[in-house]
Amino acid sequence: MKHELSIAEVLSQVEKTVQPHFGKGRPADYIPELQRVDPRKFGMAVKMVSGAEYVVGDADEPFSAQSVTKLFALGIALNRIGDEVWTRVGKEPSGTPFNFLSQLEHEGGLPRNPFINAGALAVTDMLMRVAKRSDALVRDYMGFLAQSSLTIDEDVAASEVETAHKNRAIANLMKGAGTITHDVEAVIAAYCRQCAITISCRDLARAALPLAAGGFSPVVEETVFPERLARRLNALMLTCGLYDSVGSFAYRVGLPAKSGVGGGIVAVIPGQATIAVWSPELDRFGTSVVGFAALEAFSQITNCSVL
Repeated sequence: MKHELSIAEVLSQVEKTVQPHFGKGRPADYIPELQRVDPRKFGMAVKMVSGAEYVVGDADEPFSAQSVTKLFALGIALNRIGDEVWTRVGKEPSGTPFNFLSQLEHEGGLPRNPFINAGALAVTDMLMRVAKRSDALVRDYMGFLAQSSLTIDEDVAASEVETAHKNRAIANLMKGAGTITHDVEAVIAAYCRQCAITISCRDLARAALPLAAGGFSPVVEETVFPERLARRLNALMLTCGLYDSVGSFAYRVGLPAKSGVGGGIVAVIPGQATIAVWSPELDRFGTSVVGFAALEAFSQITNCSVL
């Protein structure tokens, strides 16, 4: 990562650069509770492998992590279950929206990757084999990595369960194909509660830091997963982390990243740092408009792209 400005100065510049992008998207309207969030919110945090930490804006305000949690759920599954995970879910980009049903049906109920909703439901089903409460397992794992006490927003979880019609269709299709084994409603409830985990940018950057440090967490000062797993998770984020806009993100930002419809994005600069950004207004792909612009500006200013 090459830059002439300090990271604090870079973040200040990024905050100014993204101002024209407010108003270009809108919060997730299919999850009623997420519509209540102030669309002008913006926070960003950078956590260095060296231990240094930099924040700007609303970096300490908790937001709904949503699909960002899929990254950590997958990490747990690969740690606990191993490569058996790949018998239930693929590793390929989908090129389709995160809740696309036709592709799943065409491919016999095997999800393309763990980051689309079908793949995340399969991972949830697998985690239900190793923990009574898979949502609590993911929450506590993220909290451990961040060294922070995280919560599940019960209002958001209830809102998601109530409106999870497409996810129910996906889960029922996979149940019929044998991709998931538990009761569909139990899997949906666990998945929705996982997505309703709240986290701040500062804590998200800390939680993801092992991905920048070869599996070692400078925050908890221990190795939390093998180096090869860090490489694989980064590869999956680079190719699948932003659904059907992943190519555009790779082109414009050039970093492994995972987004969520709560407006959060976490990105990794291997060997150096993690970046977490949050702003609720989404583009048509479900990615934060301002967050995308912030990461693009950061990448350009620091020349930190891995591509």
